Amino acid sequence: MAVSRRMEIGFGSVFPAGAYLVGEVEPVQDYNADQRPDGTRPQQVDPDTGELIWTVPVLDADPEARKNEKTINVKIMARQQPVPPANPGDLPFVPVEFEGLTLTPWIDDNGVRPKLAWSVRAKAMTAPGKASKTSTAGRSESAAA
Repeated sequence: MAVSRRMEIGFGSVFPAGAYLVGEVEPVQDYNADQRPDGTRPQQVDPDTGELIWTVPVLDADPEARKNEKTINVKIMARQQPVPPANPGDLPFVPVEFEGLTLTPWIDDNGVRPKLAWSVRAKAMTAPGKASKTSTAGRSESAAA
């Protein structure tokens, strides 16, 4: 059985109740690269696409999400720093959708016992309802379940 390392998944399957930005978009530092003379590190580059990797903290609005899984970091592959959508009202956080979501499993062995964890990556972020039809296909499937 041939299974890709990164599994494509619809936004609605990962965030059935929606998602909210709770921080700034920041570059992901490449800790495998040598430090620059000023002590900083270069930005990490996605080996598959050659694009820069950015990260943004996201609140999962699913009321059934466990406490330690409410906020996750979504990595976005883009040539330039992604710009979050505008806040549509007086909300404390900005609602967002992600296009081209993939999940990559990995073993988190930082706790008492190792556990399966997921790295969430996206190709783009948009305001809710603005994503292309292909990226929202998972939403209609999960809503029907």
